[in-house]
Amino acid sequence: MSTAEKIRAAEAAARWRQRHRGPVVFTNGVFDLLHVGHVALLEAARAEGAALIVGVNSDASVRRLSKGSRGDRPLVPERERARLVAAFEPVDCVVVFDEDSPLALIERLRPDVL
Repeated sequence: MSTAEKIRAAEAAARWRQRHRGPVVFTNGVFDLLHVGHVALLEAARAEGAALIVGVNSDASVRRLSKGSRGDRPLVPERERARLVAAFEPVDCVVVFDEDSPLALIERLRPDVL
């Protein structure tokens, strides 16, 4: 599967999750400037189950969460951040979410492990 095919809208990700057997793990983040800590997080998360869904904050949510800063984040646009995260081998599905918290996405996807 190509990296672009791993990126799904929330509805498509929910359908994918319903079809997927085995424990599904969820994690999320901004992933603006990728570093080795992100690699460790994704590898450790995937080790907890049979599949890994990663929520990536949208540009709008990053700007809202960055109140008080210089307003220069994110540096990398959401589609590029999603594509970079999808390129990691442990990642099975990526969903960009616009809310400030991933709670609504978690409730929709119903992962087995957080």
